[in-house]
Amino acid sequence: MSLRGRDTLGGRAAIAGIGATAFSKDSGRSELRLAAEAVRAALDDAGLAPADVDGLVTFTMDTSPEITVAQACGMGELSFFSRVHYGGGAACATVQQAALAVATGVAEVVVCYRAFNERSGRRFGAGVQHREPSAEGAALGWMLPFGLLTPASWVAMAARRYLHAYGLTPEAFGHVAVVDRAYAATNPAAYFHGRPITLADHAASRWIAEPLRLLDCCQETDGGQALVVTSLERARDLPRPPAVIAAAAQGAGRAQEQMTSFYRDDLTGLPETGAVARQLWRTSGFGPDAVDVGILYDHFTPFVLMQLEEFGFCGRGEAADFVAERRLPLNTHGGQLGEAYLHGMNGIAEAVRQLRGTAANQVPGAARTLVTAGTGVPTSGLVLTADG
Repeated sequence: MSLRGRDTLGGRAAIAGIGATAFSKDSGRSELRLAAEAVRAALDDAGLAPADVDGLVTFTMDTSPEITVAQACGMGELSFFSRVHYGGGAACATVQQAALAVATGVAEVVVCYRAFNERSGRRFGAGVQHREPSAEGAALGWMLPFGLLTPASWVAMAARRYLHAYGLTPEAFGHVAVVDRAYAATNPAAYFHGRPITLADHAASRWIAEPLRLLDCCQETDGGQALVVTSLERARDLPRPPAVIAAAAQGAGRAQEQMTSFYRDDLTGLPETGAVARQLWRTSGFGPDAVDVGILYDHFTPFVLMQLEEFGFCGRGEAADFVAERRLPLNTHGGQLGEAYLHGMNGIAEAVRQLRGTAANQVPGAARTLVTAGTGVPTSGLVLTADG
C-alpha cells in the first residue's frame, strides 16, 4: 500500500460469488468440511465450477490448508495461494490479495475463505492458554502477568481511556450493540434473529472487563464463509451483479502491537484504521458522505466508535451520537454481535448483498459500501461499489 498516493488496483476485480454455511454454536462437523461447504456454495452462487478456480486465500489462523480445500472441493491446479496474518485484521486483505492476483494475471478465479468451530472448538474468548516462545509471545509477556489475558481485557484498556477523554459513560458503547441487534432481529440468518435489545438491556448485562459488558462483546460462532473474486470483465458475464472492488487497503500504525498497543501517545483512536481510511478514500475517490452502508468490524463496541471517527464520519468523541441518530446504515446483517462471528468475512458478504439488492435489511439504492476488518491489530478495508 502506498502511504502517499492513489494505487491502481481499484476497479480491476470484483466479487462474483458469496457462500456460507449455517451459523451455529455446535456445527457437528470438521472445520475442513465447513470450509468446503462454504467454498462450494460461493462457486454455485457465482455460476462457476471448482475446475475454474486457480487461486485460494485464507487466514494464517485457518486450520484448513489451501491444497486440502482444493482436494475436498474437486479443484485442479492452483497458480496462487496465500494467507494473511493478524486474525480478524486479515478479512478484507484476503480480498485485496485475490484482487492483486487477478489484476496481475497470476490467477483468474480466486476464492477467499474462512471456517472454524470457534464456539464448539477453540474459543478465542478463553484468552491466552499457552504461548510458544516467539517475538509475538514476548510482546504479550508485558501484559499477561498483570491479568490482561483476553481480547476483552485488552480492548477495555483503550475503552476506559476513550470514555475518560470525552467525558462519556459506558452507555456510549450500548448504541452500537442496540443497532446491531436491531438489524440481526430481522435477519433470518442471524443467530440473534428475533431478539433485539434496548439500552437498558445493555446496561443490565454483566461486566466482562470494565467498562465492557457482555453485550459489548461479539459472540462465538461455528461456521464458514467464502467469496469468489475474478476480473470485472469476467464477473459481468456471470449470473450475479458484480460487487466492484473500488479500493482495497491494509494498514499498520506506528508502535503497532496485536491488541496491546498501550504505549502509543494516544489510546483514543486506531491509527491502523486511519492508514486504511486514507488509502481507501484516495484510491476510490470517495469520502464518508458517499457511503451508503457501513459494515464495520464489531468484535467490541468501542472500536466501532473509533473506526467511525478515523474514517471521518464524525469528529473525535462524537461517534456514539452518530450511531444513536442512525446517520448511516451500520452492520445491516447484525454484525458479529448479532449475526455471527466469522472473523469479518460475513460482513463482506453482507456488503455484496446490499449492492445486489438482496439483503434482508436492504438499504434502498445502496451503491457504495465500506467494509472494515479487525482493529487493534494490523488491519484492512474495502470499498465495494455496484457496477456502473
